[in-house]
Amino acid sequence: MASRIGSRATPYALLLPATVVIGAVLAYPLYFMTRLSFEHYGLFQLIRHKGEWIGTRNYSQIIHDGVFWHVVLRTLAFTVAAVSLTIVCGTLIALLLARIHPWLRLMLTAGLIFVWATPVVVAVDIWRWMVDFEFGVLNWLLTNLHIVDYTHHDWFVNPWTGWGVITALVVWGAIPFVAIMVYAGLTQVPQDLVEAASIDGARGWQVFRDVTVPLLKPIFVILVSLSIIWDFQVFTQVWVMLDGHPSPDYYVMSIYAYQNAFGQSEYGMGSAIALVMVVTLLVVSFFYIRQMLKISEAE
Repeated sequence: MASRIGSRATPYALLLPATVVIGAVLAYPLYFMTRLSFEHYGLFQLIRHKGEWIGTRNYSQIIHDGVFWHVVLRTLAFTVAAVSLTIVCGTLIALLLARIHPWLRLMLTAGLIFVWATPVVVAVDIWRWMVDFEFGVLNWLLTNLHIVDYTHHDWFVNPWTGWGVITALVVWGAIPFVAIMVYAGLTQVPQDLVEAASIDGARGWQVFRDVTVPLLKPIFVILVSLSIIWDFQVFTQVWVMLDGHPSPDYYVMSIYAYQNAFGQSEYGMGSAIALVMVVTLLVVSFFYIRQMLKISEAE
């Protein structure tokens, strides 16, 4: 009986040090942010180091703020678009890696790792130069190929094209991780199952849908969940791309929280918005853990 209890407690004992470290790093900031979200905390309160307790007034103001709901919808739309493109493009590149010559695979993998290792700020600066309205290589290329005259075209005047550039940047930076993870999973797919499906008359797409995807489901669950978490809280790409002065058309949840907290010195309001983001990401994380448990039980 004691040995059985000890064997069950061993995994939790192994997780305990990491749990303690994570709790020590995150517990107090999360507590402070939660407390701040129930206070009026402006510049005067910042000087006094003491906020004024106002209960749920910040949350009530958020709920009745039309801008907030526009920001939420924009963030969700951006997240869905970025995650979908990332997963699809990353999977296609992984399938390509599984079928090309080893030397080409090595070169392509090295390129993916180089993209993944590029610091976000450096990557954003490169993309800013590419789409610069005066010296951008993309404008020059489209104009000289006679596709469209984009001489001195500013991509960010129209939010649709601006968000297209930002989405492409985020997807470009996230594809390497997805492609390498999916390729690693593809190498573990039993070839006898693939050959058996092919012998039965299944085409390439049918083999991928009915054989490969079910086997790679745990990997896809992880990748989709992580991508949602990363893209939902995107900040640096939008902020740096727009030179630290994004218009309201480019507000996502993180930008909106930052502008309320530091742009308008409403730190309580900014904390409330940030806490809404945290709760949303916790829901996504709960869904991810639940799906992983279901997959483990099925296996």
